[in-house]
Amino acid sequence: MSNDADAAGLTASVDQRDDRETGKGYRRVLLSSFLGTSVEYYDFLLYGTAASLVFGPLFFKGQGQAIALLLSFATFAVGYIARPLGGIIFGTIGDRLGRKASLFTTMLMMGIASTAIGVLPTSSQVGAIAPILLVIVRVIQGIAVGGEWGGAALMALEHSPDRKRGFGASFANMGGPAGGFVATIMFALFSALPREQFLSWGWRIPFLFSAVLVAVGLFVRLKIAESPVFVAAKKRTATGEKPRPAILVVISRYPRQLALAATAVIGALVFQTFFSSFALTMSTNGGVSSSAVLYCKAGSQVVNLISIGYFAHFSDRLGRKRVLMGGACASILAAYPILMLLGSGSVVGVLLGYTLGNVVQGAMYGPLAAYISELFGTGARYTGAGVSYQLGAIIGGFTPFIATSLWELGQHHVSSAGWSQYWLIGLFLILGCVVTIVSVSVGKETRNRKLDQAESLA
Repeated sequence: MSNDADAAGLTASVDQRDDRETGKGYRRVLLSSFLGTSVEYYDFLLYGTAASLVFGPLFFKGQGQAIALLLSFATFAVGYIARPLGGIIFGTIGDRLGRKASLFTTMLMMGIASTAIGVLPTSSQVGAIAPILLVIVRVIQGIAVGGEWGGAALMALEHSPDRKRGFGASFANMGGPAGGFVATIMFALFSALPREQFLSWGWRIPFLFSAVLVAVGLFVRLKIAESPVFVAAKKRTATGEKPRPAILVVISRYPRQLALAATAVIGALVFQTFFSSFALTMSTNGGVSSSAVLYCKAGSQVVNLISIGYFAHFSDRLGRKRVLMGGACASILAAYPILMLLGSGSVVGVLLGYTLGNVVQGAMYGPLAAYISELFGTGARYTGAGVSYQLGAIIGGFTPFIATSLWELGQHHVSSAGWSQYWLIGLFLILGCVVTIVSVSVGKETRNRKLDQAESLA
């Protein structure tokens, strides 16, 4: 009884803080969440752009174009395989020591790994060692981003008023297209260099630039306060007993929620990864220059950022499930028109394809941060949300590899000209959305759930 009274008193003290201080702190948390994921996804998605355009000839020299592209996308997927491990490691830290300590470490890791890519030797310099080093650094990237997303989403979610949780948590997701926008612009600027110079040193500069972004992100992150929901939960569950590993608590106490969250994210992440990687290959193959495609991609990412925030706000009014399922249905209807536009060979068509795709993806992606986080109790929320999201992200990570394989199949057995050679890829995109619809339809609405009911992990 006393524990409940203490927790209630702590929550009340949090709620009764000076409005100006609370508002300022809340905005700082949202900024930190946004900047953190922006930096992380700048680095993580920059890799996808480089894998589409330069890693094949640089790290898999001597292979045919299709094989080099497949191998390049395979290293891209490795980062996604490593992401659940990051969710487990940093989820445990976040659920035990606090969200802030975990987030500082993940950002530092990502900055070091991405800067290291900028100085890696290529296969023409060190032979087979080059792709091995590339994979090692990509694994570190995966672990870092695997720990980042859950914490960034929770810091925003747990600081937000109940009626604005969807919008607040979406700042973590809005950081994805923001980081992708900066990465795309950076890569587009240097891809305008003569081909020889770009392959020699130009591609390295965007990776080295990540050190600057990480320094800014760490400065902002140091100034945020710990989540008040987490602090209250720690007070409530302080028993002196040795706690169980957070991942074991998630598996034993939340198996259904883990499965629902991991499958709910698949549609949005398949679309996201498709646009950050294979869509570049598809558009340039249609005859549009790589620079023009990159600028189209960058412009559409601004649209994606706005869409994520809008549909997250909409989910605070209509509910997470309605918006998620509506976005998935819209994505199914848009899949083939998107492929037709991307394969049109027209700059306008490519721009429209990217824009349409990023609007429907934003409808799915906007409510996701709040939806999957609200499925778990406070004591296991970082681990549960982080691991489930990253498990679903594995499918997304293999999207460019699968898309390349389906493209090869389409060329040889269906059509070798026009957008129709990509029709099998359309089925794959649709299938990802169907998985999301089924998952969300059997889950519960989470919008009105109280976050401050933490369970002990002992």
